[in-house]
Amino acid sequence: MSHLPTPLYGFAIFFLIFWCGTWCVHLIAICYGKFKLHKKSCKCPNETPLPGVSILKPLMGVDPNLEHNLETFFTMDYPVYELLFCVEDKCDPAVKLVEGLIAKYPQVDARLFLGGSNVGVNPKINNMNPAYEAAKYEFVMISDSGIKMRNDTLLDMVHHMGEKYALVHQMPFTCDREGFAATFEKVFFGTVQSRIYLSADFLGINCHTGMSCLLRKSVIDSLGGLKTFGCYLAEDFFIAKAITEQGWKMRISNQPALQNCGTCDISTFQQRLIRWAKLRVAMVPTTILLEPLSECMVLGALAAWSATIVFKWDPLVFYLVHILTWFLSDWLLLTIVQNGSLTFHKFEFVIGWLFRELSGPYLFLHALWNPAIRWRTRTYKLRWGGIAYELPDNCCCSNSSCKSCSSSDTTMFQTTSTAAAAATNLSSKRLLITS
Repeated sequence: MSHLPTPLYGFAIFFLIFWCGTWCVHLIAICYGKFKLHKKSCKCPNETPLPGVSILKPLMGVDPNLEHNLETFFTMDYPVYELLFCVEDKCDPAVKLVEGLIAKYPQVDARLFLGGSNVGVNPKINNMNPAYEAAKYEFVMISDSGIKMRNDTLLDMVHHMGEKYALVHQMPFTCDREGFAATFEKVFFGTVQSRIYLSADFLGINCHTGMSCLLRKSVIDSLGGLKTFGCYLAEDFFIAKAITEQGWKMRISNQPALQNCGTCDISTFQQRLIRWAKLRVAMVPTTILLEPLSECMVLGALAAWSATIVFKWDPLVFYLVHILTWFLSDWLLLTIVQNGSLTFHKFEFVIGWLFRELSGPYLFLHALWNPAIRWRTRTYKLRWGGIAYELPDNCCCSNSSCKSCSSSDTTMFQTTSTAAAAATNLSSKRLLITS
């Protein structure tokens, strides 16, 4: 082997170290997930009463599962809370649905806020801000419309809000639904996303996603209120960043967030994954190299080549063992996050897992091709520092020569400026946050 150039040995050793680090992340996620997730919340009476919680529910449109999802918030096993529904458009069909639920459960303190406010470019913040300012309790929960709530989830989150904590968030997961698209989503959130989230929480790295989180209102008010974060698209990460910079801590709850959107299809979910990839690339340029390297198929091929260079091992055998071990560890992690029997057959998991692993690099390259982000009916770009601005409706930014966008292409999506630091640390150990 002495005839090989010396730099090859350096690359081979680097890839093997990176490969070993990735397996450390697998091990951390599996062990921490087994220890952390699905612990029962203590319902024993405490000396002090449970604090009240104001729950913000930003809504836009109606899907087949929305009524059921919202109804689970009316039937929670928690003594004192209020539901604050936020709808920007007064003609939105969600208004009638919410009014019906409020009439059905008159014993629940619930209000509807219409019209929103204009405090920034982020439509979610604009929608929630009036309700946030009217919230009457110290703890404020932000919960997306697609979240289905278990009876004791709020109790679990409140119990996690210790004296030194100002943010408790849920790890994203999905409800049991039918169809291959639902299987694909569950495989993604139960494997790659859970591995990221659990490892990041264990290592104390900011991995917050804002689909379901509990906040101390006094801390947010000291930062200027929710409207302070209206200039960011990824308000969730900047909220977490600001909270930790004030010396407060955050952590995940025992129960994953159950996403239960009524519309589930492959193309829509892939667009969601592409949007997250665009955010990571814009925030952390090293992601362009580190994220593809952390994919199972790519990393396995590089590690197999490295093992051949360093140890003279058979690359094909190494590669196949790598893929099989990765597959089994993902299956184990998914069963831990699911905390019960999966609703699909093992063969469906194989297909869903292979589709996720093979399509991941393609989606990442797709994100690199066009850095503009499409969110619902609007298109955005970001300046340095994470401040977002909306592009004109007639500019889709698919053309790199677009004059209104070309000046900021290289600075686009600093949308989670600290997600950047977190993602850098995570990427080196196979941890990439999502927005």
